[in-house]
Amino acid sequence: MENRGGWTADSQFLDLIGSTVMLAHGLGKPVDDALTRFKAPRTGTYHVFVRTRNWTSRWSDAPSPGAFTLSLDGKERPHIYGRDAPQWHWEKGDDLFLDEGTHELRVHDLAGFDARFDAVLLTLSDAAPEDSVETVLSLRKTFFPETVPVEDAGHYDFVVVGGGCAGMCAALAAARNGLRVALVQDRHLLGGNNSSEVRVGLGGRLNIGKYPNLGYLMNEFGPGTKGNARMKDVYEDGKKMDIILAEKGIRLFTGYRVVSAETENGMVRSVTAVETERYTRIRIAGDLFADCTGDAALGVLAGADWAMGRESRATYLEPSAPKEADGITLGASLQWYCVEKDCPQAFPRIDWGLSLDEKTAQKVRRGQWYWEVGMRDDQIAEAELIRDYGMYVAYSNWSYLKNDASYKDEYADLALEWVCHVLGKRESRRLLGEKVLTERDLREFREYPDGCVSTSWYIDDHEPDPENAAVFRDPWLSRGRLTPLGFYPIPFRCFYSRNIGNLMMAGRDISVSHLALGTTRVMRTCAMMGEVVGLAAKVCRDNRCLPRDIVRGHWDELDALMERGAGNPDLPYLQTYTWVDTTAARSEDC
Repeated sequence: MENRGGWTADSQFLDLIGSTVMLAHGLGKPVDDALTRFKAPRTGTYHVFVRTRNWTSRWSDAPSPGAFTLSLDGKERPHIYGRDAPQWHWEKGDDLFLDEGTHELRVHDLAGFDARFDAVLLTLSDAAPEDSVETVLSLRKTFFPETVPVEDAGHYDFVVVGGGCAGMCAALAAARNGLRVALVQDRHLLGGNNSSEVRVGLGGRLNIGKYPNLGYLMNEFGPGTKGNARMKDVYEDGKKMDIILAEKGIRLFTGYRVVSAETENGMVRSVTAVETERYTRIRIAGDLFADCTGDAALGVLAGADWAMGRESRATYLEPSAPKEADGITLGASLQWYCVEKDCPQAFPRIDWGLSLDEKTAQKVRRGQWYWEVGMRDDQIAEAELIRDYGMYVAYSNWSYLKNDASYKDEYADLALEWVCHVLGKRESRRLLGEKVLTERDLREFREYPDGCVSTSWYIDDHEPDPENAAVFRDPWLSRGRLTPLGFYPIPFRCFYSRNIGNLMMAGRDISVSHLALGTTRVMRTCAMMGEVVGLAAKVCRDNRCLPRDIVRGHWDELDALMERGAGNPDLPYLQTYTWVDTTAARSEDC
């Protein structure tokens, strides 16, 4: 679309849908029209197909609020899109008679509740395209041949995929030690869960354990204010971007999603990435790679061994593991908040949402970490469904508070200011390394010679809230189960793939069991992992060796680098909040 109006380009499910989609995220107020102009090649009757889906049909039989219409040359067409099938499909609309020449097309949102579309197809054929992702990719190549060539974006000493806290630290640590680094981020912001898109506050402690200088790097760009689901400025997006752009050894690629990896003899040679809005493609080659995506996206594309879900008790002899393995993971949080205005604020009474009452509705002004969804779903294959359910719950609860609660007068002047539309994930795929950290390692405090980054968070395993789960088929509140733990040094062998020789990882996709992830996954700990991985890249480059060779023959070099760290210890120290959670309190002030 030439002008998106109030619609948002949502690229987070590109691998599932095949495209970035337009989303009318209006929080109950219709967004401004998106518009574009096109040329009809000849006069005739054109059939209209729009790729869209009914996003609420899994939970409600009522007409979906994700509805929209098309207008041609200023005249609105009668067909309402977005109320048909639940899966992505080509929905047939009204036929159009078009004269040869230029026309204006508008997409008109009807409700402000996350209507979505991928493409509008006008064709003289009356047959709808197939609904598969492969068909979408084929059509794009046909209609937009400029997206087919792959541009060579260069060769680098170190390629980091994922621009969250872990990926930023990996890139910075390597670049400050003389490596030429490519940092590839599929969003247009850096910081991952700590960006203003997701708004999860930092947790865990820096500068602890055997290597107390690890963490000053994170202190250079980490926000100085705590909190989940706060105002945008709290997350200091500009500070994160500035530190990466100021590092001369880093070439930053934002808005690029890695979609394939070229491997040879168990090594990654290059990755191909797609620009998420123009669909142009680039190839980035490198000697070493790091998967800091959280979802282990690069590792899976490269053929690395991975796991997802809870292991059986017998797998690692973990006392808290279930008897049988299953697909349950920590859930994803989709946060929100309201603000006080100086006059009454309306919000639609919705008939398509959850059925709530005084007992089941949450009397809050902010959706916090424990608004957690998708624990029983596939965090990769069902990611869009999980996100949608998080929004569905937030809208349902807010509508009840505003319109039906006995205490609704307390909410009269409150306006729903922000609802996240980007998932804040805790767990999905984990890459398997030479060492898999387990619950027994943590509980028995087994120290290994290659211990490096120290955890500070308790073992924090979430489960569905029993009261919520007893009422709702799909629970949407969680509770944390905490196991106290001291500063535990994670082995370096958890930071590289056991079967892809030049692939390292940092963040929540490192080599740990589901239970051990409960202490390693918080962002300050992930940032120190990234710092170590960046330092390890220098050791590999200097010695022309692989990560697995460091423990065997070059540990003294990495040890010396970790002693110094990559950050500046002389800057004001801002990371003094949310060091550890000892209560799992479900508070709005987290």
